[in-house]
This record gives sequence, structure tokens and C-alpha cells, in this order.
Amino acid sequence: MYASEYNGDAMIGSEHMRRISRVSPSRIVFVVMDGVGGLPHPETGKTELESARTPNLDRIAGDSLCGLTDPIGPGITPGSAPGHLALFGYDPVLYDVGRGIVEALGIDLDLEPGDVAARGNFCTIDDNGIITDRRAGRLSTARNAELCRSLSDIAVNAASVSVFPVKEHRFVLVLRGEGLSPEVTDSDPQQTGLSPKRVQPLLPRAQHTADVANQFLSEARVRLTKEDAANMVLLRGFSLRPEIPSIPDIYKLKPVAIAAYPMYRGLARLVGMDVLPTGESPTDQVETLRQHYDRYDFFFVHYKHTDSRGEDGNFQAKVEAIEEFDNALAGILSLDPDVMVVAGDHSTPATLAMHSWHPVPFMIRSRWCRPDGVSEFSEQACLAGGMGRFPATEIMPLAMANALKLDKFGA
Repeated sequence: MYASEYNGDAMIGSEHMRRISRVSPSRIVFVVMDGVGGLPHPETGKTELESARTPNLDRIAGDSLCGLTDPIGPGITPGSAPGHLALFGYDPVLYDVGRGIVEALGIDLDLEPGDVAARGNFCTIDDNGIITDRRAGRLSTARNAELCRSLSDIAVNAASVSVFPVKEHRFVLVLRGEGLSPEVTDSDPQQTGLSPKRVQPLLPRAQHTADVANQFLSEARVRLTKEDAANMVLLRGFSLRPEIPSIPDIYKLKPVAIAAYPMYRGLARLVGMDVLPTGESPTDQVETLRQHYDRYDFFFVHYKHTDSRGEDGNFQAKVEAIEEFDNALAGILSLDPDVMVVAGDHSTPATLAMHSWHPVPFMIRSRWCRPDGVSEFSEQACLAGGMGRFPATEIMPLAMANALKLDKFGA
């Protein structure tokens, strides 16, 4: 059974988790290697994890209980937000959080009730209007900011438009005005070789929002026409700020996020985590963890490059990203956390150059685990682990139990 079959967030539901969770001095370090899962390279037959030199990941695996997780369910390709919500114990079907609001929170935007936010990409289209690069060559954040300023004074009917840079090719569009609705489709087809889509209303009351978005897209194309790479924009994840129970409320944890990318910082804020400033490299992130290790009992450590290199279709670069993070793990191991989880929000095989539906390697280490004999952290090795293949929503209860933070259920 999967968590979506239950009326709650984790397997037993958030209300039951509130009742049995308790405070203890144990600390949980929850490492998310974004998009870590892969597929075999056609020449070597090895995935990125199997190709990388990972002495620290393998050392952890040898002391851990391992398995493969499904963020949503078998065959379902997760977005980043639902993939992370599942890791934090929330049913991602029940809590359908839009990408736009997460991006907005990640850059500390002060949104008003009724504001609709959308995630934007600067992209490249050819003379026929066909998308050739969804990320405009991952243009610089500085150039992104310049382009956002040039789009922020676009006038549309009965709504105000604001455009805010995020990082590289990403930006946030905020629509403000009466009668706006997030119930519209994306303009981003999420693949190259197609034209950007018109935004369509999903319900009659969203027609106004669709018209506003399409006016913005039309004018943006005109203003960007002389750009070599970033000559169009794509929008997706139109959303309002949702109501969602917090991790401190459900689990009685004092949680903090150590993440360099704004989207993941925003998602952490949405579920009630503090967010620490940190540098870009995994070494910087581990140092941030070390400096604040006495202040919190749950640490979400997010590493992005495994995902972005996979999305770029660069197999070797993803291998190197895995090795870079493995090197930094020595700093976490030196803290000897009571519970250490290593997981991923989804797979991003470089051979596909996109998120995929493939299950994700997982391991958990604590003094209360029964190690299963797995000696390396990889897809094939974790398939033989003691956890087998299971829903990602079960990770949080497992981590809580190993941290001795759950009371007995029932009499």
C-alpha cells in the first residue's frame, strides 16, 4: 500500500504522528542528493553512482539499512516539490504544492493573500518558435536580473505583474489583482522541439488569469526578440500559498535547512524549517552544519548538482558531482549523527536528461538499525537491501523511530 491510500501524510497520518512523536536529544541529519538515481551508460553498463568513486557513501551503506524508494508511486515521475514533500512525510497527492509559490518563498518574497506566483524559465526558441533550450544555456544570474528588470513593467489588463530573478535561468512571476486563480495550465511543455503553449483555464473562473498570463507571454516575446539565447520565457506551477501542517507541529522537531538553491529553501520554509545561509559547495554546506549542530535536532542538507548535471545530459559531470559530495561527507561523518539518512527526491538519469520514474537509492544509519549487508550505495546494491522497495513517505517515521522520538502506538 502507498501513503496516498491513507487519509494522512505518513502511513499512519499526521494526527497520529502528533500523538506519538516526542522530543529527545537525538539528532537526525537528512541528506538529499537531488536526482541521484540514474540508468546504466550504454558503453559501460554502469549508472552514475556505480561509476563514481564513493568511499564515504559506501562506508555509510555498510552500516545502514538500505532500499529503493518511490516518491509518488511506481511509474510516476515526480517534480522536485512533491518529491521532497514525500521525503518529509507528506502525501504529495494530498498536498499538491505549486512550484511558483515554492520559488517565491525561496527568495523571501512578501506575498499578499490572493497573489498568484509562477515559476519561470528564460529559454531559447528558433525562428519558427520551437524551443531549442529550455534553460537558455543556463544564463548567468546577473544577466537574468537584467532581463527581469526589462520585463517588470509589462502592463496587462486589471492585474499587476512583477518579475523577480532566482538563479541562472529561473525567475518568479507574481500576478496581483482581483479575481486571480492558480487553476491554469503551464506554458512550458517541459521538453525541447515543441512550441511554448498558451496558458489555458482549468475552470471558468480562471479565464481572467489565463488572459493575463498570455498577455505577459506575448509582450515578453516581443521584448526579448533581440536576445541570442534568452529570447522567450516559459511559465509553470501557478500557485497560491497553501495551508500545510508544519514539521515542528507534527514531529516536535526543531528543524533547519541547509540548501543553496532558492526553491529548496522555499520548500523548507513552507513546512516550518529555519533556513540557514550557506555557500554553494558541499564543503560550505557541511561547514554550516558543523557551526549550527548544537542548535537543532533535524538537519535537511540538500545537494543540487547531481540533479542539474543529470538534466544537462552530462553523464561524466554527474559522476563528478557525486564524487564531490562524497568527499564532503567525511565532515558529516565526523559529527557521528545519531541518525543519518541519505536519499533522493527522484531519479535524473543523464541518459534521459530529465527527471524519471525510476526508484531512488536510500539508506539510513543509526545504532538501532539492523545493517543488511549492503556494502555500496548504488541502485543495484540498494535493490537487495533490507527495506526493499517502499514509499518515500515512510522515511520520516523510520528516521523518527531510530532517533527514539516516537512513543508506542496504541495500548
